[in-house]
Amino acid sequence: MNSIGQLIFTGLSGTSLTDDEREFLESEDIGGVILFSKNYENPAQLAELVNSIQQCRREYPLFIAVDHEGGRVIRFKSGFTQFPPMHDISLTESPKQCFHVHKIMADELAACGVNVNLAPVCDVWTNDKNKVIGDRAFGKDPETVSKFVSSAIRGLQTGNVLACAKHFPGHGDTVLDSHFDLPKVSKSLDELRDVEFIPFVKAVKSRVEFVMMAHIIVEGIDPKLPCSLSEKAHQILRDEMKYSKLIISDDMQMQAITNHYGVEEAAVMAINAGSDIVEYRDMEFAKKALEGLKEAVKTKKIKNAVLTERLQNIQRSKKGYFKEYKPIYIPDVAKKVGTSSSKTFVEELAKLIS
Repeated sequence: MNSIGQLIFTGLSGTSLTDDEREFLESEDIGGVILFSKNYENPAQLAELVNSIQQCRREYPLFIAVDHEGGRVIRFKSGFTQFPPMHDISLTESPKQCFHVHKIMADELAACGVNVNLAPVCDVWTNDKNKVIGDRAFGKDPETVSKFVSSAIRGLQTGNVLACAKHFPGHGDTVLDSHFDLPKVSKSLDELRDVEFIPFVKAVKSRVEFVMMAHIIVEGIDPKLPCSLSEKAHQILRDEMKYSKLIISDDMQMQAITNHYGVEEAAVMAINAGSDIVEYRDMEFAKKALEGLKEAVKTKKIKNAVLTERLQNIQRSKKGYFKEYKPIYIPDVAKKVGTSSSKTFVEELAKLIS
């Protein structure tokens, strides 16, 4: 497995693959796809889309990822069990309930062939003016967040869906939204270790398979570069926290990146900084990024040793989790998604929260 395309997650335009998308996934051996609400009509259609994506695989299946946090960040609505925001889940004071929430999420996603959930949010909601994170976080102190993050990761990965701890090194004390601006956090490294890092340390100990890098400048880490493009930020994760699994960028089309860097340049910076995978919600951006990465490998801006290490990390993950691939059998999907037992569970959960 030596295709540079493995370093890319791309979005798709609609509810089924176009010829152009199929050609791109197949010919470039793309590593993964990220799905949004525009790619979803119902669980059976989703499973068919995933089956068609996986027909493009070479050696191993593609990662099929989605933001399925609960609350306001959920891409698949009708048909899927709908959970409250994670801040509400923490009000149960029961990590066991949190485990069950995420196990149900995993069972439903896996039934449709989705194998990566870009969750849980590990940010500590320390700034009340922070609307972009807000109730997506489990709480306002690192101990609460850590407790529930661990349960969420175990629930997802027990259900054969890989979890992703986000947004490293912590997006909870920002005011600006990195979708539109480049937020700055003026904290020292010691302050970060006392609060923001704690849930990520717990996530690493819980064997989370992915960590997502945030598009924020944290002055105590690197006053010049957003963490997603900063070697120093990646080194903290690798060296201080002893994290050895996959690092993925947040969406590289966010204006925190595109307003300051070219598509190709930012992709090269992220991979050189230490990310294994760069993520794009639109294929036109993914194509540009891939060309930038190919050129950087050719001109040695990305050294062969770096490329080899990134590809080995991805291969290790896919080999470990995707030993045997079977297409989704569509008639089974309806039996596993949005079941009456899941609805009953959500009703009982609502009583615990209120």
